[in-house]
Amino acid sequence: MDGSRNSWVDTTHDWAGTVDEDHLGRIRRRSAEFMPDGPEHLVLEVVAYAADEAAGRGGGRCVVTLHADGSVSVKDDGRGTDTRVDEHGRAVKKPVMATKDLRFFDFPEAERLPDGHPRRGMSVVSALSEWLIHTNRRVNGSWSRRYERGVPVTDLQPVEADGTTGTCVRFLPDEALRSRWSLTAGDLALWSEHWPDLTARLDDRRHGEDRPGP
Repeated sequence: MDGSRNSWVDTTHDWAGTVDEDHLGRIRRRSAEFMPDGPEHLVLEVVAYAADEAAGRGGGRCVVTLHADGSVSVKDDGRGTDTRVDEHGRAVKKPVMATKDLRFFDFPEAERLPDGHPRRGMSVVSALSEWLIHTNRRVNGSWSRRYERGVPVTDLQPVEADGTTGTCVRFLPDEALRSRWSLTAGDLALWSEHWPDLTARLDDRRHGEDRPGP
């Protein structure tokens, strides 16, 4: 879609801006509210978007990887995050990381995640992470962008096409909020029951080796 951002139709996020500092600050000040039960909830916030994509396509997969540096990544096989071209010919990725999800953030009754807590959106993950890297693969091009505590610190960086589409979000929760990951393959099996169109798999690399779940 071409034209001014202000003319773009908002569905899940407001295309008019890419960063909402007040929104991110609110999340950081009230981290206990937006990250109940520890960083595992943040993983669910990311997986929920993979589940949305899977439901829209009649099925999909994602891999949750626990990395040795304490970060976690969620990679799906969807269409990738919506990207548009503005009036200046610049690629603009839907601002899912640094602005509120209009469907959920202010409406905690709208949807519950498998842990029983309200879904708030991807910006919660970004705001409560030391860093986050969003890699986006679409048929019309692939990009990556790094965020630190919710704020983008790079432009969209081109990524070489590999014949796939989908989104990968890798993040490191803030040190003050970090706890030992307790995710198991059984947890992801329960998530797949909650989201029947999504097949989720765990890959535990925390000890320097790949230990994929079933």
